[in-house]
Amino acid sequence: MSTYCEIAPGHPFHGSYHDEEYGFPIADDNRLFERLVLEINQAGLSWLTILKKKEAFHKAFDGFDLEKVARYGGKDRERLLNDPGIIRNRLKVDAAIHNARQVLALRESHGSFSKWLDHHHPLPKEDWVKLFKKTFKFTGGEITGEFLMSTGYLPGAHAESCPVFGTIKKLRPR
Repeated sequence: MSTYCEIAPGHPFHGSYHDEEYGFPIADDNRLFERLVLEINQAGLSWLTILKKKEAFHKAFDGFDLEKVARYGGKDRERLLNDPGIIRNRLKVDAAIHNARQVLALRESHGSFSKWLDHHHPLPKEDWVKLFKKTFKFTGGEITGEFLMSTGYLPGAHAESCPVFGTIKKLRPR
């Protein structure tokens, strides 16, 4: 079986994600929120589907602006559920809105989403999963693990033989 590091380079969608985003540390709350929403929406689907819809998600969720998404009400929810460019799943849409509000609460208590993550780092994956389930909606083990790995909080995004591994290591992820 091939690894992501073997199949992604040069791919029209996976290539740039692998080379420029996957596993790279993120400190910006809106970008962390974006990654969380995308990981939630990937559940039950391929990552390629999400990468193909990434721009549509960005547009549909107002650039993943936390304050805007946290204020979404019924009209926004219906707009999202009728948007063919994104995944139209009520549980996932509701989770995105709820989780935006949760991230804003984390800003109040910890200064930012990234500071909240840093406060709890390092935790074993099982403890991260418990924490995420307690804090957010639609965050099981796979979603939480992928979110944390894709943002540099858990190791494993890249094989040590992958050139991107060295690039990320120089950035000193958590």
